[in-house]
Amino acid sequence: MTEYNYEQRMISLLTSTHPGWRYEQRDLPGLPQWWATRYCPLRPDQRKAGARDVLGRTSLRRLASALARHDEILHNLRY
Repeated sequence: MTEYNYEQRMISLLTSTHPGWRYEQRDLPGLPQWWATRYCPLRPDQRKAGARDVLGRTSLRRLASALARHDEILHNLRY
């Protein structure tokens, strides 16, 4: 599988697993390469718990992990 195919499959998986986010790749020196931006802003209590409107990581695998952790933070607020 080529890197492009892997990236497309990962983005498709992220989109289906975490649909409330927009995904993009940016090639800016010194910054993470992969970004996820929420479509809807968070409430103050969600931010205080550690949730973020924008996540940036160096790889899609790390971005997927950050999104899973983000979901855990929001899930824990419901209880």
